[in-house]
Amino acid sequence: MKLRVQFRRWHIWLGWVAAIPMLLWVVSGLIMVARPIEDVRGSGLLREAEPIRLAGTPIPPMVAGVPLSSLTLEQRADGPRWVIKLPDGKTRIADPKTGLLLPALSASDATREVEARYTGKARVQFVTRTSADNPPLDLRRPIDAWKIEMDDGTRFYVDSSTGQVAATRTRWWRFYDLMWGLHIMDPQTREDTHNPFVIGFGIVALAMAVLGTIVLPMTIRRRKAASNGRG
Repeated sequence: MKLRVQFRRWHIWLGWVAAIPMLLWVVSGLIMVARPIEDVRGSGLLREAEPIRLAGTPIPPMVAGVPLSSLTLEQRADGPRWVIKLPDGKTRIADPKTGLLLPALSASDATREVEARYTGKARVQFVTRTSADNPPLDLRRPIDAWKIEMDDGTRFYVDSSTGQVAATRTRWWRFYDLMWGLHIMDPQTREDTHNPFVIGFGIVALAMAVLGTIVLPMTIRRRKAASNGRG
């Protein structure tokens, strides 16, 4: 009887501890499924880029002797551009009309990239530069970029090296991302699903469940014995 009481006491205390992550998991999970993932991602806020149109044969970029990882021709707001990826991870763009390398995008260049494809009704409110050394939490990509923030809270990140719209982040996406961080118990980086908090609370929940399966038959036998004694 003493062992049953002790197990029951441990089961209750572990239940209180396990209730904390379980509440977070349930609430964050419900919030994450509250809206369609297409709304969260902002699908449809940017139309596909226009088809590539060239007046003549494109001139290769002037990178003679430089090894390349890849070379693609992509449409941008100001026309087609060579996108050059180097082995060290850096990227450059070049004009296919002349083959000349082009400088990194300015704030106005990045704004044009978004406005040329934007399908919504909001207006550009702020344009700020972000660094590859300290990327924003909602970008989480080590690239130099321009953050184009609309007056409805939507953010577009434009890679300053290539002109590619690297990410679309709605207000709901950022809230969803916070809930994801709570769900995996990593609110800082929101990437580590194998962290001590998840593992620790998982062990606590498992211990509570094991104790519950032990205490339940012991309690049933005790009640049957008490019932037979009264009979």
